[in-house]
Formats: sequence, structure tokens, C-alpha cells
Amino acid sequence: MSLRPWRDITRRKSRQIMIGNVPVGGDAPVTVQTMTNTPTSDAKATIDQIRRCEDAGVDIIRVSCPDVESTAALKQIVRASRVPIVADIHFHYKRALEAADAGAACLRINPGNIGSAERVREVVNAAKANGCAIRIGVNAGSLERDLLEKYGEPCPEALVESALDHIKLLEDHDFRNYKVAVKASDLFLAVAAYQQLAEAVDCPLHLGITEAGGLIGGTVKSSIGMGSLLWYGIGDTIRVSLSAEPEEEVRVGFEILKALGIRNRGVRVVSCPSCARQGFDVIRTVQKLEERLQHIRTPLSLSILGCVVNGPGEARETDIGLTGGGAGKHMVYLSGVTDHTIEDADMVEHIVRLVEAKAASIEAAEALVAA
Repeated sequence: MSLRPWRDITRRKSRQIMIGNVPVGGDAPVTVQTMTNTPTSDAKATIDQIRRCEDAGVDIIRVSCPDVESTAALKQIVRASRVPIVADIHFHYKRALEAADAGAACLRINPGNIGSAERVREVVNAAKANGCAIRIGVNAGSLERDLLEKYGEPCPEALVESALDHIKLLEDHDFRNYKVAVKASDLFLAVAAYQQLAEAVDCPLHLGITEAGGLIGGTVKSSIGMGSLLWYGIGDTIRVSLSAEPEEEVRVGFEILKALGIRNRGVRVVSCPSCARQGFDVIRTVQKLEERLQHIRTPLSLSILGCVVNGPGEARETDIGLTGGGAGKHMVYLSGVTDHTIEDADMVEHIVRLVEAKAASIEAAEALVAA
């Protein structure tokens, strides 16, 4: 289904860089990132967590490298990962050199806190030699002292000036394979900073509302902040920062992109909040279906409505629909058309089988076209 004019999002034009084999910026899809929270020195635990994130669909994963034990384990982690690895570096420029040599696809640094101009030059040379990109990560919580003295507090202008200063450090060494983030936990501050930066530079922008909070609160803040920017075409890659497991960040990230029609992956569920009219337990049914359908990557839509007030109308717009009926029998819609009924006891298993079959048919059709 093509986008209607009032749904159209015109993306900001940015130059494209490569994070490993994943393009970021330009006309490439907006990518979803997360970050591991296991000790990086524990390669097995970190790889296991990366696997869960890969299963959730992550495009790029960041790992922290605070010490030499972490960068020593990084080579094994990079080798095992199916997605590019970003090494998160703070202060210790030697960790950046080690991470680049270990195969990191990108180094997340603040050039300003790496140290002297000579150390920045060494990091840039290591990135060039190993084909690494660099992400400049500006954060309202760690702004340079001189900028805080100049502006009095973290503000959009301070974040942008910090980013531009860091960009200059890289470009002075003829390095342009970089992306930039200007994050803040205050979503108004972050949005304003990204809007200003988007007008000042042509590099890809990595979006995030940092320290957003727990699963529910952080999802709401991230959706408002990043959703506002994405709606206006700003943003080439995103990370939802939650006090939750990394795979949850990935799922929320894709839900944000799906809601905006920017990128579709897996099942888009349309469901009602339920009321006394419901013909079955909508809340529990949706919970079960979302859990059972996490393995589906093919984009398709599923409507789960408890009664016939809005059910038929929503079903007409989705690939598969379920509407609550009387006497424990509910109507199933396929491609918007009423098809058959199903009873309570068989409902969840039946819908799972229908979704899996639909996904398989879509994949087969796409493979035929590609051939």
C-alpha cells in the first residue's frame, strides 16, 4: 500500500557511510542499534546476548571497551557476531587503537576527550588502516567544561558546538567516515539539538534520547523524541536507551519505525484496548500472539479486535484479522475478506499458523520475483 500524501516523510539528505557491511545515511534504511550490558571481557556472555539481539533483528551492536581485557575479547566477539560491532571508547585512546585492530566496524568516541591532537591523529590513522567508521557521541551529561561555562548549562547550542568542534578534529585529519549523535535525557533538549545539527552538517545522524528510563517510561520518551525527529526526516540510525535488556531496545526501535511507516519488519499488530463488549480476552490473546510471533521477520499486518464495532473495518486493512463474536465463535478475515470462524480453544494456535503460512507465501513470492 503506497503512502498517502499526509503520511509521506521526506528524509533529510545525508551522505552515506558504511558500518561494516551496513550502509548508514543516504537512501539506506534507518538502522536499529543497541548496546550489550555484559562485561565485554566475558566473550561468551557477550556473544550470547548479541545472539538474542540478532534474533530480534538488530542491525548494529555497540559494546563497551573500558579496559584491555575487553579489547582482548573483542576479536572473538567480532568474529562471532553476524552484525557489525561498534566499540565504545572513553578517554583511553589506546583502547580505540586496540579495538580497531580487533576488527570493530566503528569506534564510538568523543575526539575531545581522547587527549592531545597527536592521540586523535593516531586514532584516526588506526580507523583508516582498519576500515573503521567513527561515531562522535556528544552527551548533555558530559559536555566540555568550557562549553558549560560559556552557556551556563546544557543547551542545544552547546551540544551542537561540541559536535562541530569534534567534527573539525576528524576533518582536520581528512577523515569523513563518521556519524554524529547529540543525546540528552531531556527530550526537548535532544530534539532541538538534532534539529540544529541537521541544518549544519551533511553527515549521518545517530538518534537517541539517552538515559530514557525503564521499559514503559523510556519507550514513551524515546517514541516522542525520536519519533518527532524521524517524522520530519531527521535520523539515519537509532538506539532506544532503556533500563531493560538490549533485545527489548531492538523491539521498541522497530516498533517506532513501523509506526511511522519508515521500516517494516515482522508482524504489525492492530488491537483494541478491550471493553465489556469483547468476545474473547483481547489483552491476553495479544500478549500470547506477540510472544509467539517474534520469529516472523516478513512484514505483514494482523488485527485483533474484541467485537464487531470496529473489527470488520480494521480487518479490511490488514492481511489477517480476528474479530470477536458470540457463543465463543469468532470471525477470521484473510486479506480483508471474511473467511471462516474459529472457537476460543483453537484461536491462538490457529492465528499463529495463518501468520506463518502468510509469511511463507510472501517470502516465496519475493524469491520468485528475485529469480
